[in-house]
Amino acid sequence: MGSPEAGNTRLRSARQALGLRSQQQLADAVTRAGKSIGLRISITARTVRRWESDAPPWPHPDHQAAVEALFQRPITELGFTPPWQSDGSHPDGGPVTPAVTASSAAGSLTVFPQRHPAAPLPGSVATDYISVTSAHRHMYWAVPSALLHDVVAAHVNLGTRLIPSAPEAARRSLAAAVSESSLLAGRIEFFDLQNPVKAQSSLVIALQAAQDAQDPLLGSAVLAHMAFIPAFSGERKRADEARDKIRAARAFARRGPASPEMLAWLDATEAEVETRFGNTRKALQLIHHAEDIFATEEPRPSPPWLDWFSPVRLAGFKGNTLLTAKQPGPARDTLQKVLDELPGESVKQRSVILGDLAAVAVAENDPERACIIAEEALDHLARYWYATGMDRIRAVRESLTKWESLPCVRRLDERLYDWNTTVSALTG
Repeated sequence: MGSPEAGNTRLRSARQALGLRSQQQLADAVTRAGKSIGLRISITARTVRRWESDAPPWPHPDHQAAVEALFQRPITELGFTPPWQSDGSHPDGGPVTPAVTASSAAGSLTVFPQRHPAAPLPGSVATDYISVTSAHRHMYWAVPSALLHDVVAAHVNLGTRLIPSAPEAARRSLAAAVSESSLLAGRIEFFDLQNPVKAQSSLVIALQAAQDAQDPLLGSAVLAHMAFIPAFSGERKRADEARDKIRAARAFARRGPASPEMLAWLDATEAEVETRFGNTRKALQLIHHAEDIFATEEPRPSPPWLDWFSPVRLAGFKGNTLLTAKQPGPARDTLQKVLDELPGESVKQRSVILGDLAAVAVAENDPERACIIAEEALDHLARYWYATGMDRIRAVRESLTKWESLPCVRRLDERLYDWNTTVSALTG
């Protein structure tokens, strides 16, 4: 049995330096730190006991962010070893530097450890980095998501390493670009690649970078995206978690101040959350409020990264909510109008709207029309793969079970399970 001094002495010493005498006090302090940066966590003394053991486990990304916010230093300086560096060595034999991943970069980026003391960088580096971030933002709508994701993730990796050496005058703008890039990575991971675990890690990095940038609007956007993860989980017990993220996003937006467009998007996001948990009445109220914002508020510029929302996109939210609320007629009219008005570059959203229109046809007991629209959506997905759009088509096929003997449904199956679609669904 080890001596009383065995275990993670770095974390224990850091705890005592803050005047936290017990493991329970540290648990409470980490919980409060998490809430201060918009994370809904609840740390127990048992968790802290494991962290202070001889073999502390690598903490969950949300817990890492909260610990680093409390101690204002990277998790790797508190006695934790990343699982990908369990051998304690660097591949080329040099000093160990924690690899920048969604987990290890989730702390305070301005104190992220460097492998060697870095020379100061010219301010032009931040300008160049921001230009690439902007290019990725535009490429998202056209480049295959699996290809773009790797590039964006590497860009985030680079940015977290550049921040400590950036000139003071450029550091906040560079951190904001890192936050936007990590938000984009999280969007791809969640909506395109359907990997909510990776998305959560990327969003934690984005939130920490937004904190470094002192950009409450980016923080608001990240927190609102975090609400999608529990909302899409299908677990009703996670409703409070999703709603808490929305409340945090609204609090951050008030510090902005947010543009009318962003406030309308927050309404639409909350409406999506409420729709997912079956509260369509409240969702429609939120959508009507967002429509009033667009109709009555004086337009003000939105941040350039808010390129995923518009009055047409709001109508898309509305159509889906009307469908869920079992109002197929209004849903059909709304969704058809959206389809007619979507700009040409909205290639991903088009498959989602087609999926919802096919679902409306099912609700109206018209399987032939549902299959025709679903096949049109599959034609679109063959050119512009989007996992969220494919989810809509799968849901339509499930709802066609009682019509399985019809030729149109069999024809849809042939399309749904052809080589290209099947491989894309499993690898995209």
